[in-house]
Amino acid sequence: MKAATTKTHSPLDQPSVKITINKVGFDRPRVWLAAGVEDFRRAAAISLSYGMFWVGLSIAITVGAFTLGYWYWLLPLIAGFMFIGPLVAVGSYGISRALNRGQVPNLGDAFGSWRAHAGQLAMMGVMMMLFFLAWIRLATLLFALFFGFEIPSPAMLYTALLTTSEGISMLAVGTVAGGILAFGAFTISVVAIPTLMDQDLTFMEGIEASVRCVARNFRVMLLWAAILTLCVLVGVMTFYIGLALILPVLGHASWHAYRDLVRFEPIE
Repeated sequence: MKAATTKTHSPLDQPSVKITINKVGFDRPRVWLAAGVEDFRRAAAISLSYGMFWVGLSIAITVGAFTLGYWYWLLPLIAGFMFIGPLVAVGSYGISRALNRGQVPNLGDAFGSWRAHAGQLAMMGVMMMLFFLAWIRLATLLFALFFGFEIPSPAMLYTALLTTSEGISMLAVGTVAGGILAFGAFTISVVAIPTLMDQDLTFMEGIEASVRCVARNFRVMLLWAAILTLCVLVGVMTFYIGLALILPVLGHASWHAYRDLVRFEPIE
């Protein structure tokens, strides 16, 4: 199996670890998903609790948006979930890491596994939020371009999106532009966040490892991004309930993808 290698350095510019980026085949996403399902089975109660937390939060945000009259933000917010999904998966990474170590996962692994590297993970959070805010600004501009500044009723808006040339055009342009932004976010984060949880590295080193993974396995990672997106869409279409299972399984699978794609070796 071919690999691309780079060296990372500590703040004192001393070599710390050698990062090897593995070349993988098209069969690996199926293997990652199977491993994710197995991790969910082994830690079903903790994983489901973590998934239900995000389902409850999603429902609360939706109800709040309608209650406060901001229902028109729901579509861009739901689409924007793809930009913060890697952060949402942090708890699932913690559960899978505990399983890999032969430990019995607990709620601390799900909700507190980020604490050891909080600073670097926070910087990754800032990077992902920049993509998210760029998407929200783009969605606002597209709505104004195609529909003007007057907000119609929910029924009128959703009907217009599916039955008028303006609505269909906005959906098409938004899908393409949002897809490009989302793949950019995916590229810098696909293994960056599990890397930061697993190794004592900076967020920039995590981003570099992630970009190298995508560059070396572009078609496989494009397939993996499509699988993640499709699964999340299925979860949303079940009025979020399906996300209770889908989110932790995808998080576990992403941890195994990271373990398959990136290898670390200490440098003496």
